Amino acid sequence: MDGVTALVPRDRFLPPVPANTAAGTPRRVGVEIEFGGLTEAEAAALVTDTIGGDVETKTAHDLTVEQTAWGKVKVCLDTAWRDQAGHALADLGLDLSRAVVPVEIVTPPLPPDALPALDDLRGRLRRAGATGSRNGVLLGFGLHLNPEIASEGTDAIVPVARAFALLEDWLRKADPIDPSRRVLPFIEPYPRPFVDRLAAEARDWSLDTFITAYLTDTPTRNRGLDMLPCLRHLAEDRVVRALGADARQISARPAFHYRLPDCRIDEIGWRIAYEWNRWAMVEALAANTVELNRLADDWLDYRAQLTTTRPDWLALVEARLDELELWKGTCPTDR
Repeated sequence: MDGVTALVPRDRFLPPVPANTAAGTPRRVGVEIEFGGLTEAEAAALVTDTIGGDVETKTAHDLTVEQTAWGKVKVCLDTAWRDQAGHALADLGLDLSRAVVPVEIVTPPLPPDALPALDDLRGRLRRAGATGSRNGVLLGFGLHLNPEIASEGTDAIVPVARAFALLEDWLRKADPIDPSRRVLPFIEPYPRPFVDRLAAEARDWSLDTFITAYLTDTPTRNRGLDMLPCLRHLAEDRVVRALGADARQISARPAFHYRLPDCRIDEIGWRIAYEWNRWAMVEALAANTVELNRLADDWLDYRAQLTTTRPDWLALVEARLDELELWKGTCPTDR
């Protein structure tokens, strides 16, 4: 790991950009951590050790930790089949599924000052034997971040999608995700034609136009940045019409659903702060209209050239990030 990636902080959480919502409250972030190696009960006990609370058991595979310092935390086996628990055959199948199905910890939306405790919990889980994406074949365990949108306006949503689309190749290449997650369909990259539209047209789009384009060009949850929960919050009827029965799998929430990162919980040196800070760089770029449009123009030039290669684009993005120093957690327009 070198270049800009080596400069991304691991010892602290950078502030979101912007730090507050339009209402003036600190932007919050919900977190989902997938891992193996521990049972749901063992993971729930570590949650209580870290942030307090009382464990309530719906089934052996579906628990909540109530009255923690964060509120209610869900701990479950990450499969819809957990609802079948309680029958001998179903329980056997669920126990056997642990070889490839992760346990998941799902937090409520957390304020920024609660985020350091996430890495405290991560450390406790690792020391107890939690395992991550690279511990076996076809595990595909992820870390999902759900940053609250600053507002429901165009300027709070469309630039973030544009910034992510333009940085996605770099995010994937600079610290490659595990092969098991690359071959599974859960985090496929945005289609190139959609990125082209975001670069060329979206600087003038309304939110309504963006929603139409997204539902037309990439109507699937399986993206590194899944916008469908946010879009369902903003325009539920349109999402339901576009996705039909598949919409049942999408929960509406006023947040970006960033699902690209691996969970490498068993690896010394890996930190949730590092993955959050890579997302914070996306937000910092989105907040600088001039630099965002400059990178969009670079993308269009790159796509228009017949002799350019993917490494050419990655090198250009690396140079831009080095110039802007987004890993410092400051919006370039504030410098």
